[in-house]
Amino acid sequence: MQDSIRTEIEAAAFRQLLEHLDSRKDVQNIDLMKLAGFCRNCLAKWYMAAAAEKGEEIDYDRAREIIYGMPYEEWKDKYQT
Repeated sequence: MQDSIRTEIEAAAFRQLLEHLDSRKDVQNIDLMKLAGFCRNCLAKWYMAAAAEKGEEIDYDRAREIIYGMPYEEWKDKYQT
């Protein structure tokens, strides 16, 4: 498999994961941590690290906004129990 195709497939799977998490706002980060060992905040940190590896600067708040689909504080106010 060509690297570019693999990257496209991985990106599509990542987008699907974000869509799935967005559709399951009832699942709290603590639940994800207990069951899977990672949460939305972990994804934001990994996103930030991947950007840095490519020479792109993305701060933690912006990375969380990308992962959560909205500013983190807004998500917290609306969905965190």
